[in-house]
Amino acid sequence: MTNTAEVRQSKAKSIAGWVLVVILVLLVAFVAIRVSASSPNERGVLDPESRSDTGALALAEILRDQGVEVSISRSRAEARAELDADTTLVMTNPYTLTDDALATLIEPAERVVFLTTSTHLLSALKIGENAPGTLFDATANCDVAEFAQVGSIRADRLFLPADGVQACFGTPAGSAVLLDEGASPRRAVVEGSRLLSNAYLAENGNAALGLALLAQTDRVVWYVPSLDDSDIEGETVDTLGTLTPPWITPAILLLMVAGVAAALWRGQRFGPLVAETLPVTVRASETMHGRARLTAKAGDASHAAQALRDGTQRRLARKLGLAAHADADEVADAAADRLRIPRGTLQTLLAGPLPSDDAELVTLARQLDELEDAVNASTHSQRED
Repeated sequence: MTNTAEVRQSKAKSIAGWVLVVILVLLVAFVAIRVSASSPNERGVLDPESRSDTGALALAEILRDQGVEVSISRSRAEARAELDADTTLVMTNPYTLTDDALATLIEPAERVVFLTTSTHLLSALKIGENAPGTLFDATANCDVAEFAQVGSIRADRLFLPADGVQACFGTPAGSAVLLDEGASPRRAVVEGSRLLSNAYLAENGNAALGLALLAQTDRVVWYVPSLDDSDIEGETVDTLGTLTPPWITPAILLLMVAGVAAALWRGQRFGPLVAETLPVTVRASETMHGRARLTAKAGDASHAAQALRDGTQRRLARKLGLAAHADADEVADAAADRLRIPRGTLQTLLAGPLPSDDAELVTLARQLDELEDAVNASTHSQRED
């Protein structure tokens, strides 16, 4: 009864384990499908309501602490309605808007600050172009009053200014900030995805740079571009779901089902493992006699002779105090010294040509036996002396 209960308990645990595995696989598949079919996360880089490392909630709170009213809008129509002549419009690269929609949006603002940009946006604003390289410990190096107390920053992206555009925080080869004070509205461009994010705002003069750019008016309207607020018609903004071929999802599900089926098939057990002892114990002597009979039946005199030599060589090496791996020449020399016969006398016996027939094999065996007896006798005589 106890064994039956244990078996049932073991089966129940196994079934529960497999059910858990299937649930986890289905959960992973569900999450993968949802992720592949969803659009990019709206709470992305420099989102003023995001607490993630790439968000900009810390900068928005600093602005509020300085008495600046920060209004966050995710609709370009609402953002434009809030703008007036004493308002700074802040946004990241508006990749979801056409050039006409962007021009309409920024028209009522006093100042516009782009916290990230693209090559197309630089061209549309006619403010400059990209420059290669990065700068460490870049200071203002320009006659702009709000940047006087910023200190140094690390510029990860540089720009070359267009004619009439003020460049700050850089060198003639490239600057981190571009200011177009002659345009209406006034415009500023900076690559702030690293400088002004939550993770890096406290480094160097990053926070001071954010205040210098955004706190020049009493109100800030922070517009967050999104795919839902796009005015681009005639083409759909590609997502991971739309770029994925239609056969990918069924193939992934089929592979998962096949994997679960294979796991169930290979994981089946036909009962507990049973330890069994070997039915026969073979003695070493029987194995030796068996090999000897096979050698005799094959008529392999040379192989048998080599086996006799190896055995004699090992036994002599032990009796003569040599290493177990001593070669035939060393054993022959040591035996000759022990027997007080000229060196080289025993090399032919222990390492010479092997016999080719049974008669020579018998002669070799007798000579080896005699050699061992002689060494044994000399050893006993030395001990008695």
